Amino acid sequence: MPQGDTVNRRIVLAAHPQGLPTPRHFRLEESAVPAPGEGQVLLRTLYLSLDPYMRNLMDEAGTGYASAVPLGAPMVGGTVGRVVASRHPRFRAGDLVLGNAGWQDYALSDGTDLVALGEMQRPSLALGGLGMPAFTAYVGLLDIGQPKPGETVVVAAATGAVGAVVGQIAKLRGARVVGIAGGADKCRYAVEELGFDACLDRRDPQLARTLAAACPDGIDVYFENVGGAVFDAVLPLLNQYARVPVCGVIAHYNEDAPAPGPDRLPKTMATVLQKRIRMQGFIILDHYGERFEAFRRDMSQWIAAGQVKLREDVVDGLENAPAAFIGLLEGRNFGKLVVRVAEA
Repeated sequence: MPQGDTVNRRIVLAAHPQGLPTPRHFRLEESAVPAPGEGQVLLRTLYLSLDPYMRNLMDEAGTGYASAVPLGAPMVGGTVGRVVASRHPRFRAGDLVLGNAGWQDYALSDGTDLVALGEMQRPSLALGGLGMPAFTAYVGLLDIGQPKPGETVVVAAATGAVGAVVGQIAKLRGARVVGIAGGADKCRYAVEELGFDACLDRRDPQLARTLAAACPDGIDVYFENVGGAVFDAVLPLLNQYARVPVCGVIAHYNEDAPAPGPDRLPKTMATVLQKRIRMQGFIILDHYGERFEAFRRDMSQWIAAGQVKLREDVVDGLENAPAAFIGLLEGRNFGKLVVRVAEA
């Protein structure tokens, strides 16, 4: 169903999932398009970003840094939209803006969460290569990972919105980069298009052995965004004084019971201690004030020079967002996943 002028379609959280979400956890509703009050703007969504963190917000408890989505409320998400009507002094009808309208056609904003984008040839890049995922890669790798020329950097989900940028920036810094991705096609893309030195299939039952062969000098930086079996394969290979930026553990987001097998914590902590490893979690929301301008400047230059390549996985239609999001959690996307809600 295409976007209309008078009806606001929105996808709301219908139930809290246990394990992997299914279509029944979402509900498509319709309401009248709201009118802006004094100091507000009405936004029409053009592109919606789908990202793994949204799974945590579907749980009743939410997270330590973001509130849970209430039942019956629209799913949250970053958006690129047009200002339809404005009663705000900073915005005019027709402005292209980055915001947080969530999974719906229209939304009201008081302007505090909006960033004017000007006109962009690819507006969706504001949600990926020039937005939060690439900014996560930039801060996590450069500020925490701090790769040096000749060091070995390993990144999981290597063709995803974050991992692909991590690997390419690491190459720009002179590191040797080994990716881990889901399937031969993604691994081939990481090596042939993104310039990784090697890429391994995460589904390989011999992953620990093949990773050790690909990293004969050990691992100096591991960019952690997956967890699970990938981290198990990485842990024994970490060098002394290795750095491990942690921005996510998508392998565990859908768990509704403790993982089977032995308790991994003692081994992990012993390795961290004995090898003096720096493992640091970070939430990218904390870094916009002091680092975003440098990121936008550097990334814009790298993209323009062809030094960073970006791939988008575009799904058409707001109604297809739930299925696309479930596919993201299962690793079926290839590149930054966005929903094209309407034509720009």
